[in-house]
Amino acid sequence: MNNVNMNDSESPALCPHKALCCNLFQTWSGLLFCVLFVVAGCTTDLQNTYQGYVEGEYQLISSPLAGQLQILSVSRGATVTAGVPLFTLEHQSEAAALSEAEQVVQRTENKLADLGKGLRPSEIVSVKAKLAQAEAAVNLTTREFRRREKLFQESTISREELDRARKEMESSQAVAAQLTAELETAGLGARADEILVARADVKAAGDRLEQARWRVEQKTQKAPDAGYVFDTFYMAGEFVPAGYPVVSILPPGNIKVRFFVPETVVGSLAAGRQVSVAFDGAAKNYRGTISYISPQAEYTPPVIYSRDARTKLVFMIEAKIAPDQATELHPGQPVDVRLEASHG
Repeated sequence: MNNVNMNDSESPALCPHKALCCNLFQTWSGLLFCVLFVVAGCTTDLQNTYQGYVEGEYQLISSPLAGQLQILSVSRGATVTAGVPLFTLEHQSEAAALSEAEQVVQRTENKLADLGKGLRPSEIVSVKAKLAQAEAAVNLTTREFRRREKLFQESTISREELDRARKEMESSQAVAAQLTAELETAGLGARADEILVARADVKAAGDRLEQARWRVEQKTQKAPDAGYVFDTFYMAGEFVPAGYPVVSILPPGNIKVRFFVPETVVGSLAAGRQVSVAFDGAAKNYRGTISYISPQAEYTPPVIYSRDARTKLVFMIEAKIAPDQATELHPGQPVDVRLEASHG
């Protein structure tokens, strides 16, 4: 009984120490839980963030024809819209060939039109006049032959004179028949085969005209898309070989981000997955969409300074940036890419 009373009497002195220890334990436990929660959250965020860089696919604008650079209409660093002229090469010979081709087309078309019309009205009048003369000659020679024929029957003239009168009548009839046929043909135009040849000439001349016009147009190159003039390679007055680029343009739609993920992650990615892109000094994140996943593994590129993944194999991923935001990114710029949550 006394022992029990003694323990009961000591308990009030020990209770304050036990309560303090319990409070401290609960406080440190809470802090430790918060730290672990924050670390876990940061680790999860870092696991979804990968290093990469901005890449640009440039449009190299050139002419398929050689020539001296006459006009360079843009400068490096300028922003151009689609369809504006970029440069013009010397094209005097091409312009002369175009003018000649236009004249040839006009000439062949006129010839074809003439063949379809037949003879001119004045020429038809001339043929009709000759036909009238021939018909008058037929009447005259016919009457003369009838008279000579009667005289031969009366034994007044010889058969030789009768035969001569017959030949003159037949000759005049042949001339009249020929002029009658010419008058009919004059209203019909040229023969079908001549018209076909003329039409072929018109088509060939038209093809040569299109070729000459194309050569003139190729001496002036325009911007195929709106974009940023990344560089120019020649100055006015310099000779540009055929096919050599004069201007390079970077359209916003050709700006993309390349980043690398380990093989443990690549299997969960698919084209269309949303990503968020950030870089040093950026005031906001930039949205993008995965457009390409490399089917082959590679070693970590030297531009990716990741100590943990340096010896591991990674897969290259490409993501397209929204065109309205892509102009704020620059090729070669290092970026951090974070995978957004998949909704698939």
